[in-house]
Formats: sequence, C-alpha cells, structure tokens
Amino acid sequence: MNNAKFQEVYSDLTLYTTPDKFFIEPKAGEELMVIERNSENIICFKSDHRHLIPAANSRKDFCGLIGIIQLLACPYLVVAVQRELVGYIAGCAVWRLAKAELIPYRSCAHLSPEKQADNDVYLSMVYSVLSTPFLYFSYDYDLTHSLQRLHGISPDFWKQSLFERADQRFVWNGNLLYSFKGFSIHRFCLPLMHGFVSINFCVVNGHSLNWSIVSRRSIQRAGTRLHRRGLDKEGNVANFVETEQIVEYQGDRASFVQIRGSIPLFWQQDPDLRYKPPPTLLDVDPQDQHSMCLKHMNDLMTFYGKIVCVNLVDQKGAEGNMEVAFKNAITNVSSPSVKYESFDFHAECSKMRWDRLSILIDRLAHDQDEMSFFLLLRDGSLSSLQDGVFRTNCIDCLDRTNVVQSMLAHRNLESVLRKLQILHQNQTLEFQYSFEVLFKNVWADNADIISTQYSGTGALKTDFTRTGKRTRYGLLQDGMNSLTRYYKNNFADGLRQDGIDLFLGNGKPVSPLHIDKGWKYVTYPSILLIAVAMFVACAVTPSEYSTDSLLFLLFWGSMVYATLHTILKYGSEFVDKPRLTHS
Repeated sequence: MNNAKFQEVYSDLTLYTTPDKFFIEPKAGEELMVIERNSENIICFKSDHRHLIPAANSRKDFCGLIGIIQLLACPYLVVAVQRELVGYIAGCAVWRLAKAELIPYRSCAHLSPEKQADNDVYLSMVYSVLSTPFLYFSYDYDLTHSLQRLHGISPDFWKQSLFERADQRFVWNGNLLYSFKGFSIHRFCLPLMHGFVSINFCVVNGHSLNWSIVSRRSIQRAGTRLHRRGLDKEGNVANFVETEQIVEYQGDRASFVQIRGSIPLFWQQDPDLRYKPPPTLLDVDPQDQHSMCLKHMNDLMTFYGKIVCVNLVDQKGAEGNMEVAFKNAITNVSSPSVKYESFDFHAECSKMRWDRLSILIDRLAHDQDEMSFFLLLRDGSLSSLQDGVFRTNCIDCLDRTNVVQSMLAHRNLESVLRKLQILHQNQTLEFQYSFEVLFKNVWADNADIISTQYSGTGALKTDFTRTGKRTRYGLLQDGMNSLTRYYKNNFADGLRQDGIDLFLGNGKPVSPLHIDKGWKYVTYPSILLIAVAMFVACAVTPSEYSTDSLLFLLFWGSMVYATLHTILKYGSEFVDKPRLTHS
C-alpha cells in the first residue's frame, strides 16, 4: 500500500475567488489550478505560482475538489468543505463527506424568473444527492477496489492518480470530474464513493484487530426503488452494491466480497398509488431477456469469477413469475461457473420461524468454502484468493438480502479468525458477546444506509440483524418504514431520481421543469377531500341519526369510495415521475 501514497490527492486546499477567475492552491504542494469563470478554461501551473494570485474578493479553505456541474444558470464548482474521519484501512485515513458547497461561475441575473426558479430546483437536487447518506473518500487509499483487486494489479497502476486508477463503476463524481480529463491535474481530483463504510477496532478472544465493512454502490442503472428495476440494455442492473468485509490483524489482511443486484431481466414495477404494484416482466423478445442476462453474468464472471445466485423472492404470485423467469434465464446461461439457489424467504420464515435461515446457509456452505477468501499475510505472501462471489437478491435487494448477506459474512468471519488463529478450531463467535453486538449493529447499519439510498427509508427486518430474533417493536418499526416508503416512492422519488441522473450525467437540465399533469391531478383529490370532510361531518354532527342523515352518510361514503377507486384507476397519473430521463 505504500505505493498508493505516491499519487495521493491534495487534502487541504484554498480557493481564491476574483470576478473573473478561481485560483485553487493546495496547502501542501507547488501546483496551482486556475479556472476562468467566463471562458471556463482550466490552466495548471506546476511551480512558482504565488505571484499569479491577485488580491482576491474572497478566500475559502476546503478539503476536496469534487468537480464541476453544469446547471441552467452556469457551471458550478463543487467542493467538500467538511469531513468526518471514519477510520483507517491499510494505514490510510477514510473520510465521510459531511458538507459540500456549490459555487457559481457567474450570476443568475440573466435568467428569467421561471428559469431562476428551475435553477434553484436543480441546485436542491444536487445538494440532496450530496447529503444522501453517505459519500466517502480517501486521499491515499482506493476505496473503489477490493483488497484482492488492489493486490492483483501491475506496478504501473500505482503510478496513476486515485481518479485514474479507480473502478469507475463506483466513482459517483466521475461526471463532475470529467472536465479535468486531459489536464495533468489529477492530484486535485477527489473520487467519491457512495455506500457505507464502518471501521472498528475490536478485541476478539483477547486479540486486537481491525474489522471493516465497505459497501460500494454502482453508478450504473442507479436510482430509486420503483423507478429503477432490473436490467438496462448494457446488462447493468439496478441497486448493484458490492460489499467487502475486511479483517486486519498484525499485518495480515483478509477480505470477503459479496454483491447484490436487481433480478437481471427486463422488468418493471412502476409506482401507481397501490401499496405494492406487482413486478411485471416487460414484453420483449425472450431471446433479448436471455442474451442480456448472459451479458450481465459474463460481466460478473470477469470481475469475480464463479457466481452463486441466491434468489430470495416469493415463489408464488407475481414474485413467483419472476423467480421462474430468472431460473430459466440462468439455465440458458448454461455455464458451470454460474449456480442458481432459490429460497422462498417469506414462506420458509413465516410465523417468526427465523431459525429456518440456517437451512439456506447450510446449503450454501460448500460453495462458500470452495470460493474461500482473500488472505495476504504480513510477510507479503498470498495465502488464499477468493474465487467466486455470492450474488444475492430479493425483489428490492434490501431487507431479505441484508439478512442473508450478514449471515454469510458471519460464517466467513469465523473462518478468517480461525485461519489467523484468533479463534480455535472448535470456537465460534457466539460467545464473543461484545463483538457479536458490534457485528450485528454494524450490519444493521449497513442495511439501513443501503436501503435509505435506494428506497428512502431504513431497512426492514433489521431487528433480526441486530438481535438475532424478530421482535414486536421491530414489526412496528417495519410498518412505519413501509408507510414512509409508500409516500416517498409515490410522491417524492421522481425528483430524487432526477437528482441522481443529473449528478451522474444521465440527464441534462431543462426548463421549464414543471410538467402539467392535467385536470385529474387537482380535481379528483379535491373531490376526495370534500367527500371525506362531508362524511366526517355527517358522522359526528347529528345528535341522533335520522333517515336523512343516514342517506347523507351513505351518499358521502359512496363518494369517498368512488373517488378513491377512480384515483387508484388512474394512479400512475398522480405519482411523482422523473422528468430528465426514462427508465
């Protein structure tokens, strides 16, 4: 890892602003970046630059250059102004982005009032993405690569900057840093990773070690829960997350990688005001379904080797149709390197029978032992490589997926600790009480953050992850999260999807941003509101009920029912839809 520090990113910088230029100077370094605010040209000076900085209108210290984004008014310089230390991996500090700022190149005065309002909406979109928990970075460690990938690369790789050598699947500000390509200023470019990082100093069986979880969210087919499902035409899937578990002990380093991702078929589940719209396969040529699933699996095999697909969806109803289609697609892949395991999570674990998850883990044990894990010993010798990966999914790749991934990670961790002689061969983590509490809470935190990024709420079923059993409080919390998901997925996620697409460069700012939804959008909710108010009034105001009052009650009750039925019939016209792109 020492080589990684050769091209570390500048960590503390100063921005000098004049009416026509930005001057960006690292506090530890001789380079100077100059951005012309009108022409948007970028110039870099390597040395003897102090005399080039004039008396500035303003001066701002910041901790990372995130990039440049084009909005309606002008380009905006995006900088990290606050950070929080998460911990150290391989001796390198890992930070969480705490606050970012957007600094305009020019004034918005030339815009019409409507465009100024739209520009403000776009600004709020970008700030929303930057404040979604969580974005992470390091100045001298490549968070986008697993330990195994970092070990297997050529020496020339280490001569590149962090941005150049990063796995672009997981660089969330790659679009914002695009303007700096072609310039020799890569030490200014700070790659951001979206996901979850937890780094913990632990004592297990009397031995001190560092235990970390790093979850990396892909930029490919990124988005919100009901607006991004299944495959795209490049074989990328929605909600693709790579999760790495790392153990560092006296110079030894172990790593175990798992992945999750939406069912790799063309399907949709568009919001339409129903609590759970049925997932539906798109009407495409079956050959296209199978060929794109094959491409997805081939891409995964290129990165990870053997693939064990663990499908946790229901095997009845609409999810059952998806399970059959996925199974058939994997059969058509016809590769010895791809294995399919299905487990009807809800049916098997119904009535709080969560102990039945051990059936699945036992079925996967042989595959897990065969794929092994990455282990690099303190003397630099390679003890083992991970050959293969579990690809786990449910419909959302959130709640059920989180539970199973945490159990596979727990089994792997016991294997690693035995290999490092921290645990004896007959020992388990079950009696390492303080560490067990930490393990369960960190994996539950990982579940909550990954879920928040995709669905807008924390994960369901995390009471099992935290405590090892389902609780009534957990069921109540799941109910609250489900209601919040319903609201956000139907009435807020269109704007959130636009923000993600804008940030990643999948959509360009347009004006007008507002879309006229037609007369139904206002008329039917207004009628419903009046009908509900009248029904309540008819129900509570009479001191005693007469035939007339009962008829009024029946009439307004019928109006409530009829209006609700009509709204649900045209439900897709009432939901918040993305404006910048189509899924």
